[in-house]
Amino acid sequence: MPLFRKKPIEIVAKQFTSEVAENDQDIIELAQWCNGGVNWSVNNNKQQRNILIKTSEGTMKASVGDWIIRGIKGEFYPCKPDIFEETYEEA
Repeated sequence: MPLFRKKPIEIVAKQFTSEVAENDQDIIELAQWCNGGVNWSVNNNKQQRNILIKTSEGTMKASVGDWIIRGIKGEFYPCKPDIFEETYEEA
């Protein structure tokens, strides 16, 4: 069976850090960058902030620690940090 390798492409990505989540202006700016929205919720008496991103596969949630990627066609989607680290390196 033939093997295939993913073509090297450059993407733009920003990490959704806890510092961003704690700052109203920063989280709003990150959500606007990816055409998403901010979702405030309470879980175990602790406020959580997530970014909801509309993708071709439906609305996806970016949590603190996730990377938000702008793909080669301008689409946005979240990526877990371990997958991001295995898949991407700084150009």
